[in-house]
Amino acid sequence: MGTLSNIPPHAVLPLSAYDRDALERAAERADQRLLRVDLSHATDKRGVLAAIASAFSLPAHFGHNLDALYDCVTDMTPRVEAEQPGFLVILENLPDTADFGREQRDALLDVFRDAADFFFDRKTAFRVFYSVRTGGSHRAIAGRGRCP
Repeated sequence: MGTLSNIPPHAVLPLSAYDRDALERAAERADQRLLRVDLSHATDKRGVLAAIASAFSLPAHFGHNLDALYDCVTDMTPRVEAEQPGFLVILENLPDTADFGREQRDALLDVFRDAADFFFDRKTAFRVFYSVRTGGSHRAIAGRGRCP
């Protein structure tokens, strides 16, 4: 699995420490589901959740709140034919605005950490990489890292 073998299988990590293209290729080689969303146009929670819903093809009944996001993400299934089932999620350009600051971002990333815990119990890899945009640029913000 190369690139992915050096990364915990259940983690939420800053994207800046990794090569996004290499992560995407590794997910493809490992036959893991790649879920990627560019949030550069989102400025608030509503926009972030709408972009995620669209990029992840969440069902029409998605309630556009964090509890519903957790429910929909944990309802997803990895590729059945995968030798090492799992997901690789890339959240690019999370906003850092007055309407979506650190507290909202941490709450969103906690949903993905909780999902990683859920998939850990099912022996399914769930890796999330994120970047944060500030003032037209993006940066990674150190998170709690590995999920148990």
